[in-house]
Amino acid sequence: MFRVLLVDDEPFILQGLKVLIDWEEEGYEIVKTAANGMEALSYLKENKVDLIIADIKMPVMSGLELLELIRKDKISDAYFIILSGFSDFSFAQQAIRNDCFDYILKPVVRDELIRVLHRLNYLSQGNNTQKQNTQKMEKAYLARNMISLIFGKYDQINLDYIRDHMKWSEGISYVDIEIDNIGQMEELMDEEKRNQQRKLYDACLNFLKEDGDHCIFDVTSHEKSYDIGFLYCDYMAENQKMNQKEFLEQFRSSLYDAIKLPVIMLVGKKVGDISKISTSYGAARILRSFQAFRNKRPIYFYEKEVQVNNNGIVLCKQHLDNLLLAVEQNAKGKIGQSVEQLFEEMKHMRFTMDTVNLNINYLLFQFIHLASEQDSYVNQEEIMRFIGENSFEGEMLRGGKEHLTRLSCEYADYIEQLRKHVSKDILHEVEKDIRKNYGKNLTLREYSNKYYLNSAYLGQLFRKKYGMSFKDYLNNCRIEQAAVRLLRTDDKVYQIAEEVGYHDLDYFVNRFISVKGCTPSKFRKGARH
Repeated sequence: MFRVLLVDDEPFILQGLKVLIDWEEEGYEIVKTAANGMEALSYLKENKVDLIIADIKMPVMSGLELLELIRKDKISDAYFIILSGFSDFSFAQQAIRNDCFDYILKPVVRDELIRVLHRLNYLSQGNNTQKQNTQKMEKAYLARNMISLIFGKYDQINLDYIRDHMKWSEGISYVDIEIDNIGQMEELMDEEKRNQQRKLYDACLNFLKEDGDHCIFDVTSHEKSYDIGFLYCDYMAENQKMNQKEFLEQFRSSLYDAIKLPVIMLVGKKVGDISKISTSYGAARILRSFQAFRNKRPIYFYEKEVQVNNNGIVLCKQHLDNLLLAVEQNAKGKIGQSVEQLFEEMKHMRFTMDTVNLNINYLLFQFIHLASEQDSYVNQEEIMRFIGENSFEGEMLRGGKEHLTRLSCEYADYIEQLRKHVSKDILHEVEKDIRKNYGKNLTLREYSNKYYLNSAYLGQLFRKKYGMSFKDYLNNCRIEQAAVRLLRTDDKVYQIAEEVGYHDLDYFVNRFISVKGCTPSKFRKGARH
């Protein structure tokens, strides 16, 4: 509804305008009437309206004076319509110079007023669309400049734009925000993952309000990462009389309340200026890699999780390299011996946590390198998830020999799978099974267990060969079979949906439309005519 302010020194004119048309039916609401320009000005300084209809000649302050003043001092950008008993064109010229929307002679004719309001409505809709498009473009340009800084590929133009268009303070951290349900996300279709990501982004904007520009949708743009980037500044916490930890805990809690899914935050190293944000981003990426090897928590802080200490910490490189060689050869006996020797050496170093961290982290990064040598396509982040998901369930006891031995043996099997290039035969078997059992509840995890493959790696192979996720491939197969049944049988749509594996009819119809471009009923009808 357009908020309307009527201004006239004659009460009966005001009353007549109120009853002349059905304002609500036309999409307008009269929120205030004023007897002169000065009274209207006082109201406008405290209240926002969308349309002002004012008499041109009034005591204290005329309509033209009111229009000129609110435009000059930028008090209101409301549409302005002048009412006058004067037909002198000079008044119209003066009004137009001050961005007056229209000029109506008294007595006001009902049809003339409605015509002007309709034209204003039409113009406003176009302006709103243009304004929304402009805002979208400005937001996209702002995000692009921020991403340039985050990745460390920026120039002075990027930096100046960010500093001019956003509020900053000292104490800045890059915060990676994601939904923390890796197992569930793996089974979702790409479109469903994207929808969850958008809900998370909207919840971030709702919490941050005027600081929403500090949030960036899909920073990494990686096919397996559905993240939200947030550039935290200390002023945000200080404004609420909190510290950084308290602010982020409240932020994360509000996100959970909004989307009803667990959310995780990875907080990069704090830097003093936005020009150094790439350092904080890099630290957050390191945290992502370390995350699988830490006790599970909702928020990880770089300064707390990754403690660098150069005082007497030694890398047991010889024993680590021996362990890596044993893993590469899948020599289970040598793996156990190498782990034993590694821990014996660390005991001589008083078995400090810093020593364990340094050596274990070196080993983990070498694991990634080892896998990449076997298959250059392998996703490094998925390797980290594989290690965490299969070897670090529950609370992790850092430094346990049995724990590290088990991890190394499982990883050795994983490397052997990569080396054998098992993807071709197994994908062929999976494809045959889907074609045969598409109506059943099939999951990537079940196939990975059946063929002794890590589900993340099997998912990568699937996407590499078919150009889509396992879930999307399964759904496309089901829709194709549904299309065949629609053409060859007279079964009801809901019966066909059940037969091909959909127990939710609405979901089936939506999936069918996305693949075939029309509803199942329309598809059947069109094919038979």
